[in-house]
Amino acid sequence: MAGTRLYLAHGASGSAASMRPHVRGLAARGIDAAAVQLPRTRAERAVAAYRDAAPPSPGTIVGGHSYGGRVASLLAAEEPYAGLVLLSYPLHSPGRGERWDERTAHWPSVLCPVLLLSGDRDQFARVDLLRSAVERLPNAELVVYPGLRHGIGPVLDDALDRIATWVRGIAPHGG
Repeated sequence: MAGTRLYLAHGASGSAASMRPHVRGLAARGIDAAAVQLPRTRAERAVAAYRDAAPPSPGTIVGGHSYGGRVASLLAAEEPYAGLVLLSYPLHSPGRGERWDERTAHWPSVLCPVLLLSGDRDQFARVDLLRSAVERLPNAELVVYPGLRHGIGPVLDDALDRIATWVRGIAPHGG
C-alpha cells in the first residue's frame, strides 16, 4: 500500500519486539507496518517518543496494544493522522471501572477513523463501559471478541485480517 504505513506500539510489559508477529502478519497481508519502541513511563510522557517515531502525515496510521494504544490515542488527539488502531485499549485498571472517563477524556479530539479490537472479558476494559466510551469517538468501529481477555493473541489472524481490510478502506486514494 504505497504511501500508507501503520505504526504499532507495544503494551506496558512488552517491547517493539513483541509487536513483530503483528508487523509480519500485516506485511503478509500487503500492509506496510512497523513497530514502535516506547519508553517505560506514563502514557502522557511517551507521546513525544511516539511522535518522533511516527511523524504525522496523511498516510500515517498509529496504534498499539494496551499502553501503546493509549499513547497512540493521546497522540492522535493532538496531531492529524490517517487512522488509529487500538488493540485491547486499557480503559481502566482491573477492578477500577470508574477510571474509564479520565482514560477517554481526549477521545472527542481524535478526528481520524478509529478501529478498536477488544475482548468481552478484558479485565482492563469492561465491554459495557467500552461501548459507552466509543461513542466519544467521532468515527469509530468496535470489534468485540467473545471470551477474549486482555490481548488479541488468540485471535491474531482474524484481527490482522480486520486491520488490513480497515487500512485499505481508509488509505488515501483508496490505497
